[in-house]
Amino acid sequence: MLKLLLTAALAAVSVCYTTPNATNSSTTFTNPILDTVGADPWVFRYDDYYYMTYTNNDNITLQRSKVLTDWNNAESKLLFKPPPGMNYSTDLWAPELHNLNGSWYIVFTADPRNDSPPPETEMWCEYNCPAVNHRMYVVEGVGPNPWTASYTYKGELDTYNQFAIDGTYFQHNDQLYHIYSCWYRQYDGWPANLCITKLSNPWTVSSPFAERQIISVPEYAWEKTPFGRASNDRLSSNEGPQQLVNPETQQNFLIYSAARSDNRNYCLAQLELVGDDPMNPGDWRKHPYPVFYQNPGAEAYGVGHASFTTSPDGKEDWIVYHGMRDPTNGWGARTIRAQKFTWKEDGSPNFPRPGYGPYQVPGGQ
Repeated sequence: MLKLLLTAALAAVSVCYTTPNATNSSTTFTNPILDTVGADPWVFRYDDYYYMTYTNNDNITLQRSKVLTDWNNAESKLLFKPPPGMNYSTDLWAPELHNLNGSWYIVFTADPRNDSPPPETEMWCEYNCPAVNHRMYVVEGVGPNPWTASYTYKGELDTYNQFAIDGTYFQHNDQLYHIYSCWYRQYDGWPANLCITKLSNPWTVSSPFAERQIISVPEYAWEKTPFGRASNDRLSSNEGPQQLVNPETQQNFLIYSAARSDNRNYCLAQLELVGDDPMNPGDWRKHPYPVFYQNPGAEAYGVGHASFTTSPDGKEDWIVYHGMRDPTNGWGARTIRAQKFTWKEDGSPNFPRPGYGPYQVPGGQ
């Protein structure tokens, strides 16, 4: 995923703290839930707060809010800013904050050169590959809650010295996995696929390269850019994977983004773990159609890179995602939105059509 520098977002996250937001007394809200440019939202609820991180390219900033549907006056706290000259100093993308084994772990994408590999590197790629040096990294937070924890750089998640973006943690049967967007080989350029490896702890990959598995590739027309491209796989992507478990049936889904992130066709797709081994590609079943996609009638385009949370009363499930109103303006047009979703009779998620509302606020807000 090639993301434009979100300079408009920097002002919102360049300070350590901002004024706390008041409880929203309105019964409805409209999208977006944050007025500034923003992409790749990661939202979760802990105690009485919602917490959010998103791509700002320069650092990892955590926001917290009493309400899910208005982040314009949320508290903001800088968690990690890399020193210059490191392999993870630039283009920080898609940070996620997970609570694992009593500690907090931020998994994020970064590179050393602002997506500018020298010609001696890029000449090996079949297509233009400015993200060839992107890798996955981990920051550890020690403390009882995400806001007061102390965060320090932990290390690089091994992706075998190959392109890796949008990594997430996936948990199944007491085993932790790393699922991320990958290429087949180091200098492929495209397509971007979904890879999985085993972890021995949140910062250490235990799978050798021979055991790395590719569990999804852009195979359908809607996963390619332009739509249905037949000549080559340039810019065809599977990325932004997120685990989603049905709370009633315990069915295990992986919701991921497909196509190209600055394009109107960017959408969400679905894998379901129908076997018991996430490392076996045959144990995953891909839905043949996108499960969340553009709604031109509502001027909602490029909807993807979602995370999932619940309402304050715990009775509703919510999707938080980014989209754009102007699909011709690319990455700089993305804003963060939220909507309620339900579940189908077969246990799979039933996502709404994306739009702007007004919508009812989450239950208990």
